[in-house]
Amino acid sequence: MSTLPLRPLRRTVLAAAVLLLAGCAGIPSAPEPGSDADRAQLLERARAYWAAIQANDRVTAWSYEEISLDPRWTLQAYLTSGGIVFDEVEVLAVERIEGDTAVVRVRQKYSLPQVRLRGQEAVLDDPWKRIDGRWYHVRRRSVMFGD
Repeated sequence: MSTLPLRPLRRTVLAAAVLLLAGCAGIPSAPEPGSDADRAQLLERARAYWAAIQANDRVTAWSYEEISLDPRWTLQAYLTSGGIVFDEVEVLAVERIEGDTAVVRVRQKYSLPQVRLRGQEAVLDDPWKRIDGRWYHVRRRSVMFGD
């Protein structure tokens, strides 16, 4: 019995396996939780989020918010909340990552125009949450502004 008919099949299977592996190599994988790459990804998203907030680009900031994934919230409702003007924001460091939650240290200079309070400064622990492998800002509820 000859094995000649199997050779083209083997080549086809081998070629398909090589293509499959090459295709998988191009798909970025999520970094391991708590790794340096995970921290870097969180810092990148936190900096992008706070840059959008400082620029008053709330439409862009919305895509970084955990509540953007909640069907009870709408972009329109998000755009009407707030009241703080951020003059300066600096994302300092990832303080900790515990599972799918994290805290990022943020330095802010801000004003509250509604109450004529200007030039305030604060360093805060800003909460973040990983959902489906991606970091999202956890929105704190404001007692002062009812949001």
